Amino acid sequence: MKHGSEHRYSRQILLPEIGPEGQERLGTSRVAVVGCGALGSVIASLLARAGVGSLRIIDRDFVEPSNLQRQLLFDESDAKSALPKAVAAERHLRAANAEVAIEGVVADVTPRNVEELLAGRDLILDGTDNFETRFLINDFAVKNGVPWIYAAVVGMRGVCLPIVPGKTACLACIAESGNGEALADEETCDTVGVLGAAAAAVASLASAAAIRMLTGAGDGIAAKLTSIDVWNGEQRNVRVARDPDCRACARREFTYLQGAVQPHVTMCGRDSVQIHERNRRIDLSGLGARLGAVVTDVRRNDFLLRFRVAPYEVTVFSDGRAIIKGTRDPGVARSLYARYLGA
Repeated sequence: MKHGSEHRYSRQILLPEIGPEGQERLGTSRVAVVGCGALGSVIASLLARAGVGSLRIIDRDFVEPSNLQRQLLFDESDAKSALPKAVAAERHLRAANAEVAIEGVVADVTPRNVEELLAGRDLILDGTDNFETRFLINDFAVKNGVPWIYAAVVGMRGVCLPIVPGKTACLACIAESGNGEALADEETCDTVGVLGAAAAAVASLASAAAIRMLTGAGDGIAAKLTSIDVWNGEQRNVRVARDPDCRACARREFTYLQGAVQPHVTMCGRDSVQIHERNRRIDLSGLGARLGAVVTDVRRNDFLLRFRVAPYEVTVFSDGRAIIKGTRDPGVARSLYARYLGA
């Protein structure tokens, strides 16, 4: 523990469940948070302030005004600058706790890069907004024996499930074997909205489970899915058992990790499609110069370029990804991508 850390974490060390030894374990832990929206931003903040040793925050999106109602790590200046969430999160959390090694990674987690992004982490936390990415994380975690925590929120309610490969049920056990009723349903924040307090409550459950696991008390975590409704003040725990014929943890068939399933492309909170071009780098400065003569309202910072082609808005990242706002049709999105960025 670094000099002065005893004072910083004194109220946490007082807890008999943590104590000095637990705090030491936290300080040497390596954690990844995948997704830095309503859930991930609160999770990342709580873990950084708790004193985890290394925190990698991975997110593909940028901050916009509609995020500020529930994504507590960001402010108006982040939205005005359209900063990538991972970049903004790293800046804010470095200012909150300089002792933690914080790394913001602007990326979409895919079968191609999941090993690079998540290898070497002691724990992975879910801050994503789609089940395709969650199943990819689950495949990676089960294959490599890495604990992770599934979390989801929509409307006034959410769920949380700690997963320890080989000991507890994995996400595929409960979602692909007839036990899917324990999960949140098909509603999304785009169709029914989301209460910031609900996101914060679920993020707190996930963060508490993470701290428990990282401080060495994880063996006592029960295999249960916790659901909470903050509007009605209701909480329910559902015990979940491992499926003896589970695709992932029993048969070791990692279809998402092998890239056999196309990732979901509709982003939470708005009509948009993400396109990810493999192994492509884009010169944002050069692209901006070319587009300036043919499209309106071209804006660029060090991380992305944005322009409008009414009724669409296109945001381009240097790794070749683009987010096309104003449609849910992948065909329309790819046509716009090819038209303005090339095939």
